[in-house]
Amino acid sequence: MTSTPDGPAIRDARSPMLRAIELAGRGAATVLPNPVVGCVILDVDGSVVGEGWHERYGQAHAEVNALRVAGPRARGGTAYVTLEPCNHTGRTGPCSQALIAAGVARVVVAVADPTALASGGAEVLREHGIEVEFGLEAAAAEDVNRVWLGAVRRGRPFVTWKAGMTIDGRVAALDGTSKWITSAASRADVHLLRAQVDTMVVGVGTVVADDPQLTVRDTDGIVVGPQPLRVVVDTDGRAPRGAQVFDDAAETWLATAQSVGVGPDDRVDLNALLRQLFERGQRHVLVEGGPRLATAFWDAGLVDEAIVYLAPLALGAGKPALDGGTVPTLALGHRLELRDVARFGDDVRLRYQVPGIS
Repeated sequence: MTSTPDGPAIRDARSPMLRAIELAGRGAATVLPNPVVGCVILDVDGSVVGEGWHERYGQAHAEVNALRVAGPRARGGTAYVTLEPCNHTGRTGPCSQALIAAGVARVVVAVADPTALASGGAEVLREHGIEVEFGLEAAAAEDVNRVWLGAVRRGRPFVTWKAGMTIDGRVAALDGTSKWITSAASRADVHLLRAQVDTMVVGVGTVVADDPQLTVRDTDGIVVGPQPLRVVVDTDGRAPRGAQVFDDAAETWLATAQSVGVGPDDRVDLNALLRQLFERGQRHVLVEGGPRLATAFWDAGLVDEAIVYLAPLALGAGKPALDGGTVPTLALGHRLELRDVARFGDDVRLRYQVPGIS
């Protein structure tokens, strides 16, 4: 039995909410700039009669999809939703009204909606006699929806730093070779990660040294699906226009000191860059490189999570994953919380969250 801050204890409710959280994750690559949301409907006897998630931006929300499956069996039942049902009309109607029309008796919500536009759904539900409870599996629901929640709470895109490195933290050998440090399986997973973001950021040094295309590709190297916005951070505008990042496979923004502004280090102002991206509707930035740009994001306090692929290789020399930072002592280092570990052959993927991003 679990206590909630806004209502009585919930009995035997852990499984439906965890299932709703699992469903929410399925929309990670298709719903930005919207949140991922999952919903499970139980009938009056406690049996699951409907499941749904927000599948694609501009299409039906999780509650509507789950109610469509449940049909009349939802009447008198309970809806488990990972995010407070919305209370406004945008591309779709308000989910609070859909739940009211379906006749559900209770709605269990993991996380409240932090936005002024969409919040208030719980209040409307209560006004119509529906019992609403908050807080069940909130930590897990926050994690699956961390990108959208982090973005709207901070007014800037959620920032993920990604790196593939040796076990001694090198991203290239002394002679500059870096293909390939990680395995084919790890690289395939990186493309799945790229498919879940709407923006990829790279420094001009990486463009000059590696000439990356910065696209989502399949295992055969073919560009597939919607492509994230590519951003080249280039203070003085020296990136070669013949570089792959300027091809027609995806949109590219050259972020210079003139177009963005200059920060305290006399380079592109990263805070201003993120604000401009947010105003454009971008919600998830993947920092791909290089070491100095990544370190600038860290030192500016702009990294929300780190995803690191470790290969079973040691060099002892070569380019480090981070370089040129300002941290003077161990006590002032960037402390992280480990959230996930996965294995790809002999490679290991580690996902860390920066404390306090919410």
